[in-house]
Amino acid sequence: MTAEPELDLLLAGTVFFDIVFTGFPQPPRPGTEVWTDGMGSAPGGIANLAVAAARLGLRTSLASSFGDDLYADWLWRVLRDQEHIDLTWSRRHPHHHTPVTVALSYEEDRAFVTHGHPWPTSASEMLADPPRAGAVLVDLGDPAVRSQGWWRRSAEAGALVFATAGWDPEQVWDTRILDELAGCHAFIPNAEEAMAYTRTSTVDDALAALSQIVPLAVVTMGRDGVAAIDSSTGEHARVPAIPVTAIDTTGAGDVLAAAIVLGTLRGWPLAKRLKFAALCSGLAVTQVGGSLAAPGWGDVADWWRERRAEAEAGDGAAIELVERYAFLPDCLRGVETPRVRRAEATIARFSDADRGRHVPRWRPHDRFR
Repeated sequence: MTAEPELDLLLAGTVFFDIVFTGFPQPPRPGTEVWTDGMGSAPGGIANLAVAAARLGLRTSLASSFGDDLYADWLWRVLRDQEHIDLTWSRRHPHHHTPVTVALSYEEDRAFVTHGHPWPTSASEMLADPPRAGAVLVDLGDPAVRSQGWWRRSAEAGALVFATAGWDPEQVWDTRILDELAGCHAFIPNAEEAMAYTRTSTVDDALAALSQIVPLAVVTMGRDGVAAIDSSTGEHARVPAIPVTAIDTTGAGDVLAAAIVLGTLRGWPLAKRLKFAALCSGLAVTQVGGSLAAPGWGDVADWWRERRAEAEAGDGAAIELVERYAFLPDCLRGVETPRVRRAEATIARFSDADRGRHVPRWRPHDRFR
């Protein structure tokens, strides 16, 4: 009999101190100063995925390096104490400083400025003997990740590997990335990445090609929603995005990926997984700050309550959304919905109101299956 995994999701990567600016009156230009009307500070990098998963109730562990500066102290406390992410396999490094990213979010896109240095300890060293996990999520677009063995060891122990590839800044789109998908359960690129790596010209053709490589191929399409093929079940699905006013798109793809992992581990039908992922991703972009914009179950409950009220008032768009998301009441039943902390313009103190409140974790035998 196979032992139950210790974790739902195991992650490894770099955590950045993110400063996000939004609300630009015009794009910044050399020689000018631009005042914005929005700013937030949050853990970034791999923390985007970790927080998104933890806020949905997944038992999440993160292996990452942290320095010993004030930024690192704040990041550690936010991830461990506020977001309840297991940092057992992470390490603190004396005399090393935290990498910092400034994200400029405007015209529904982002530009980044980052500074940092390599860490003395690799993820493979931290996870020489990785814990048993239901899933791992890796960025195969990073050559360092492709060379690390920890996630392959996790796969051999039974973890489902969910892979992304990220944007290729040189736009070479090396098809050897597809070879690295051997043994992975899922691949989650955006539409441009999917078509570029598969040398196809449509999302449908890209999905068809990817479904021959991994059991679960998912392609995100921004405002056009998300599409996927689960070749293990023969399911095909495409769902639209939910209508929202986007403030900051930082981390939206990570939120979507975390929701896909959740739905897959729970055994949901493909269409349900995609609808839920589209909802979570849509809710994320209405907030500032990447990781701390990720929705919790309370946000999902609030959205559902608001749409139902609008539908009862006769709003046609809300009626359609209520019909599309009719499965949500079952998901929300019995789940605590505490408020989650949002990004703030400064390195904020912790909220006494939310301290010690945990979203209950689920197990494979839970009713949500």
